[in-house]
Amino acid sequence: MNKTEIVEIKKQFAPDRCTIDRICGCYVDHEKNKLMVDKRAFGSIPEEEMYKYLDIFKHTLTGTIGKNLIPLEFPMDQEEEGGTQNFLLALRDTHLEDDSLVDEFYDRVIANYVNAENYYIILVHAMYDIPGVTSDHIENDDASTDVYDYILCSICPVKLSKAGLGYNETDNRIEDRFRDWVVDAPSKGMLFPAFIDRNTDIHNMLYFTKKPEDLQPEFITALFGGRPPMSAPDQKDTFNAIITDTIGEEGSYDTIKTLHENLEQMIEDHAEDQTPLTIGKEDLRSLLQDAGVPEQNMERFNKNYENCVGENEDYPLLASNIANDKKFRIETPDVEIKVNPERTDLVETRIIDGRQCIVIKVDDHVEVNGINVRTIFND
Repeated sequence: MNKTEIVEIKKQFAPDRCTIDRICGCYVDHEKNKLMVDKRAFGSIPEEEMYKYLDIFKHTLTGTIGKNLIPLEFPMDQEEEGGTQNFLLALRDTHLEDDSLVDEFYDRVIANYVNAENYYIILVHAMYDIPGVTSDHIENDDASTDVYDYILCSICPVKLSKAGLGYNETDNRIEDRFRDWVVDAPSKGMLFPAFIDRNTDIHNMLYFTKKPEDLQPEFITALFGGRPPMSAPDQKDTFNAIITDTIGEEGSYDTIKTLHENLEQMIEDHAEDQTPLTIGKEDLRSLLQDAGVPEQNMERFNKNYENCVGENEDYPLLASNIANDKKFRIETPDVEIKVNPERTDLVETRIIDGRQCIVIKVDDHVEVNGINVRTIFND
C-alpha cells in the first residue's frame, strides 16, 4: 500500500463516512487472562464513544511506511487450508459473526503478543464502496463498481490513570483523585486485506507498530506466517555494517560524505513517488563505487552483504530507514559535531602540524553555550 491508499482508508474513519458494521473487543490483563469479551453492532455505540474508537482506528494507520506501517505479502503456503491468510480470510468473510473464529483470533494474539501491561484488542469489520475516480482525480460515487471488504485490528495498552489531587464538586473540596483504567492509543495493529491499486488484495496485509524498534517478529509470524521483515533500526544497523565491513580501515571522511550525499540525492529524486524508495544489493554496490571505494575493497562486498542479509538473498532496505536526512554527525572519543546535512561542505579534514584535524568553515556568527563569540582575531 502506498501513502495515498492508506489516506483513503483513514478518511473512512469519520462519522459521516464510516462503514464499520461490527466491532468486537477483548480486554486482557498482564498475565494473559481475558477479563472481558464484547461484541456488538458498531452503529449501536453512543456517539461520544464512537468518536474515540474512530480516533484509535486512524492511529492504527498512521506513521511512516517501512517504519510504523509494514506491508506484508503472504507466502503461498499460508493461503492454503490452515494457513494464516486462509484463517484471516475466513474471519473476514464471516463479518466477525462467527464467535469461535473471533475467539481463535484473540487466542493467537494473546499467545504471541509480548506486553507486560493490560491491553485491549479491538477488531472491526467494514465494507467500503470504492468510488470511481475521474480523469482529473475527482471521486465519483456513481461510478463505484467494487467493494473493499476488510477487517482492522487495533491493540491498545490499558493503563491506570496517574495518581493526583482533584476537585470534588459535590463536597466542594480538593481530595485524592479517583484512578481508573484508560485505553491508550494503539501500539500494534493490522489491516487485512491490503488496499492496493484502490482495490482488495487478499495476498497482502498491513502491519502497524507504534515503535519501529519494537516490531515483535514472533508476533508478526503468528499473524502473517512468513519471515518477519527487519525493523527500521535493524535496517540502519545492517546498512552500517555492510558499509563498515566493505570500506574497512581505508575509509575516509570524504568517502562517507560522498556516499551520504549520493543517497540523499536519490531520495530527493524520488520524493514525489507514492511507493517508498528501496535500496537493493546492486544499488548499494553502486553507492559504494560512486563514493570512490577502491576496487580491492569492493571484492569483499558480496561476502559482507551475505553475512549481514543472508546467503543468496537481496533484501531491499528502505532509503528512509538508512539515511540520516535530519543530521550528519561526526564523533571522536571526546568530541561530537552535528552538521546540517545540506552543509557538509563546511567540514573537511586536513593535516595540520603533522596531525589529522577536522576543520569547520565559519562566518562571523559562532555561539558557544548560547553566547556569541568572535571568529576573527587580530595578531
